[in-house]
Amino acid sequence: MSTIDETRRDQLMRAVHGYFRACNAASRELFAEVLAPDCVHYFPPGTGGPYLGRDAIADLWIGFVRDKGSRWTIDRMVCDGRELVVEWTHFKPAVGEHIRGSEWYEFDAAGMITHIWAHYASPRDPTRAANELEGFAYAERAYPLHALALDAATTALRERNLAGEAGA
Repeated sequence: MSTIDETRRDQLMRAVHGYFRACNAASRELFAEVLAPDCVHYFPPGTGGPYLGRDAIADLWIGFVRDKGSRWTIDRMVCDGRELVVEWTHFKPAVGEHIRGSEWYEFDAAGMITHIWAHYASPRDPTRAANELEGFAYAERAYPLHALALDAATTALRERNLAGEAGA
């Protein structure tokens, strides 16, 4: 188990709090303080994105504030000193809606946000074989692309449990 660098952890948490402040304030200046110029924001299929670069991300959220009165909250935050994840709520008062989800953040050496990927609390799309973020580099990040083989002990346990379920 590695030790958490508390100074770095605090820096990353401040950056994400700053990002939400930038969103709520619709402030290009605040976005510039926390987003790397080439930051990428990924989204679930059919919801837009990926948004490439700080300006595109700022344009997106400023537009939501202008058009829907958007406001965001951080509901939970977990940080290991290298990466950070939050659960959030995005309220859209002008249209009487809100959505909930989570986002994962990556940072550069200076603590600027370089990547954000959002996951929405929404149903799976059964028309898609893969429910994944649009444009996200799963293979390059070494995510599994196929179901992995199970070890012999897990396979035996699985078969035993399924046989027991068949008789239930």
